[in-house]
Amino acid sequence: MSEKIKLIWDFKGPTALQTALHHEKHLKEFIEQTQYPLNITGHHALNEMHSLAFMVVKKDDMIKIRDILRPHRGEIHAEP
Repeated sequence: MSEKIKLIWDFKGPTALQTALHHEKHLKEFIEQTQYPLNITGHHALNEMHSLAFMVVKKDDMIKIRDILRPHRGEIHAEP
């Protein structure tokens, strides 16, 4: 099984959660338009002023997708 990377976009401020939710919709659209084989996205509220949206990609695809979508950061995705 190939290693996966979680690309993360951070949003801060009073509208952070709404922005993260909206951004996740765009990530899902990207997956659909490009027919990307992984369909793992999500959002998470860290607190009322900081939320994030994420997309999981294959390690081999990370640089290509990073350059297109410009995430704020990334981390190794731990399988549940």
